[in-house]
Amino acid sequence: MSQNLIHSLFRKEVLAMSAYPVADPGKLIKLDAMENPYQWPEQALEQWLKTIKNSPLNRYPDPQAKSLAAVLKTLYQVPTESELILGNGSDEIIQILLMALAPDAHIVTPEPGFVMYKQIARSLGLNYHGIALNAEDFSLDMPAMLAAIEQYNPALIFLAYPNNPTGNLFSEQQIKILLQATEGLVVIDEAYAPFTDATFMQSLTDYPNLLVMRTVSKLGLAGLRLGYMVGDKNIIAELDKIRLPYNINILTQITTEFALQHGDFLTRQTQTLRQERDALLQQLLQIEQIKAFPSSANFILFKSLNKDASAVFESIRNQGILIKNMSAHHPLLENCLRVTIGTEQENALFLSALKKALH
Repeated sequence: MSQNLIHSLFRKEVLAMSAYPVADPGKLIKLDAMENPYQWPEQALEQWLKTIKNSPLNRYPDPQAKSLAAVLKTLYQVPTESELILGNGSDEIIQILLMALAPDAHIVTPEPGFVMYKQIARSLGLNYHGIALNAEDFSLDMPAMLAAIEQYNPALIFLAYPNNPTGNLFSEQQIKILLQATEGLVVIDEAYAPFTDATFMQSLTDYPNLLVMRTVSKLGLAGLRLGYMVGDKNIIAELDKIRLPYNINILTQITTEFALQHGDFLTRQTQTLRQERDALLQQLLQIEQIKAFPSSANFILFKSLNKDASAVFESIRNQGILIKNMSAHHPLLENCLRVTIGTEQENALFLSALKKALH
């Protein structure tokens, strides 16, 4: 197909974009995508196989995933005044949200942040505004955020809590100030909720413009692609008009419900990863050639102080470990890399590879 035809068919916003890159890990130890590194115990696998054995794959799934939704509401103490919407990962929920907005809507979010906020907003031709975090500690630049609210009157503000890729929690009090300052929606993205005790779930009834978004991916169910968002019933009802029917397949519904109801092993794995995160951070803080940043998620961001981050990344990759080079993502991330917390053995191998790469 000729380029002239492509340019005549597709919107300029799409033509200007680049596809979201996903690295092929091959046989590398995969510490780049914030996944739980642990498999399911054998007993849990056997129980799960019995559960899905008679799944009616010839039928469409429950379009509302009512049984799974009820489990999520109970397990995560969703306020009775609130409702939830399920998506094919958080990405679909972000897409649904942004598709629901007026074509001239403004979106505000701190940067660096989760890339899909910008990717999807730009693909839809919305007015996206990234507000730089404070350089010294990646905290919210409140004067700049409040000025953006005053200037743009945003329809929606995204706040990742903890933030990806920096790993820190923004100030709870500052977030509440933003909730009160804006007339638009505020989405608190709690994708990394398993790795922190901080949450805005119980604040939903205090702020009618608050939405809390989560995923089961970081918990250890990334392959199922399930995200959900909780908020005012009337808001969720409007968003549900856009959600495609049957967007949560039957195996995801059954498997997620099973895992959450028999998920003691997931809780144990999460606690182990928290401990491994804290231990790895302490070890990274002792390396003079880097600056490691505190994290409330299942990854750690660090900056190479003496060597080019791309050279460090390639050296670690050549030693059989894949992490994430963040240098090109935002000026505040210059010479920064991000490592996902793996098993104790994987973390030790990464640490050894990093030290070799820095010398």
